[in-house]
Amino acid sequence: MSLVRKTYGKGRVRVMRIHRNGDQHEVRELTVKAMLQGDFGRAFTAKDNSTSVSTDTVKNVVNVVAQENLALSNELFCKAVAERLLNSYSQLETATVSGHETKWTRLSFGGTPHPHSFTLDGNGKPLTEVTATRKSVSTVSGLDGFTFMKCTASAWDNYVKDKYTTIAETRDRMAATSVMTSWRWQAEPADYPAANAKILDTMLEVFASTYSESMQDSLYRMGEAALAAVPQIEEISLAAPNKHYLLVNLAPFGLENDNQVFLPTDEPHGQIECTVGRA
Repeated sequence: MSLVRKTYGKGRVRVMRIHRNGDQHEVRELTVKAMLQGDFGRAFTAKDNSTSVSTDTVKNVVNVVAQENLALSNELFCKAVAERLLNSYSQLETATVSGHETKWTRLSFGGTPHPHSFTLDGNGKPLTEVTATRKSVSTVSGLDGFTFMKCTASAWDNYVKDKYTTIAETRDRMAATSVMTSWRWQAEPADYPAANAKILDTMLEVFASTYSESMQDSLYRMGEAALAAVPQIEEISLAAPNKHYLLVNLAPFGLENDNQVFLPTDEPHGQIECTVGRA
């Protein structure tokens, strides 16, 4: 018997890089797969790991290269990871690094691009529900899975702390969510699509352009603004699962991480919900 082919590495290394150029932020989120080929056949055939690089080490290389190359394009970033692996481990013959981007589109308000707020490209699914009886008709409009984020101007502090609390307070964090929102009409607008677009635009501008003390704070004020902008709606509901971005600890590699490299993770997530009405 012979070992015909061999490769190993690390998959689904999710990394968010934030490049700050003054107040202007550029975000690049990638899911990276780094696969290695080289002189480590004995790990397969002879129970000998002495030439094998740990897959956790491969993940750490991706994060270190991310911190050192915040502004690189996806292609040049993957090239830098591959070169770092080859330069670091002489037993490697080939490093194949692929990256699939989660594309974020910069928000604009009044024709002005926002410096640090974005929506997910190809975003959200509009929804509607009509309940009719012989005496009345009730109409709800909304949007499911609409994802947006800002990479600063958000806080989480002054919360309950006890023996179970491990999360640290912060006045500067990323805030991201994939919201399910719906609004109930009390009167028919002149143009449903235009009114729906105004509701969404109003909520996004509140989220992007005001400081957030918490996702709870943002959701309530977004709902208030939507009701003020479109008088035909009676109430609005928002359900917002947090899309967490966890600061990567680069201290073991002698690097500081000033809110620049994050691990994107979807679960477990905070789930924040509220309904804002006119009553």
